[in-house]
Amino acid sequence: MARLGLTPDHFAVIELNEAFASQGLATLRDLGIADDDARVNRNGGAIALGHPLGMSGARITGTAALDLKSGEKSLSTMCIGVGQGIAVAFEAV
Repeated sequence: MARLGLTPDHFAVIELNEAFASQGLATLRDLGIADDDARVNRNGGAIALGHPLGMSGARITGTAALDLKSGEKSLSTMCIGVGQGIAVAFEAV
């Protein structure tokens, strides 16, 4: 977000990859986002929708993209393992 000059307030949709619930809560708290923010994992996230082996990132970013309306931005976060992670931002045009 810092590289893009954005804050969590810029995003209409936030999809977090939560392999387990505490991971999602820690990420939200680190970003200063309320635990019950309606923008986060609107469709239930990986715990509800599943964690498809080898394509979780595609599921997360695709879910976020489908929820966007013109001009809105989404943030998708993905854990990679061994303490690594990545985030991607999209804007609907």
